Amino acid sequence: MAEVKPDEVSAILRKQLSGFEKEIDVYEVGTVVQIGDGVARVYGLTKCMASELIEFPHGVFGMALNLEEDNVGCI
Repeated sequence: MAEVKPDEVSAILRKQLSGFEKEIDVYEVGTVVQIGDGVARVYGLTKCMASELIEFPHGVFGMALNLEEDNVGCI
């Protein structure tokens, strides 16, 4: 049976952990159901909070202002 050397195990763990990058990518996808007067109504953003930035296609951003039961109003 092979002998486990603590120094080797520690070195292997340090090497693997040194390349680890902490990154969290959380997103929720909704559907634009209406656009008018500079307001986009978006369905499906159930966890959206007031004043949260919303990213739309083509690099357009909006801010969630009106949180309703079934949609979010973004300007």
